[in-house]
Amino acid sequence: MVAKEGAVPGESHEARLKRMRMRSWRRGIKEMDLVFGPFADSGLADLTGAELDLYDRLLSENDQDLLTWVLGTVPAPGWTAPLLPRIAAFSAARLARQDLR
Repeated sequence: MVAKEGAVPGESHEARLKRMRMRSWRRGIKEMDLVFGPFADSGLADLTGAELDLYDRLLSENDQDLLTWVLGTVPAPGWTAPLLPRIAAFSAARLARQDLR
């Protein structure tokens, strides 16, 4: 059996979600905590297996690169297209609501 990218061998689904949620809130720079943390809290459990694999891959990326991709100041790599625009839109909508808890 081949392990999925980003998945920890033997990790249960619940443990994976918990690890990913924690990693979303402890990115390294506060700006990315505020992008990934609320997204993880809101919808991580609703992502498909393929989306979770992609989210895990995004979590392994450098925060400075992620920030430029989310802000659109640098084009994001094509592999991010299935999920990163949704994360960016969620963050932008949250910011527009001034719901920064």
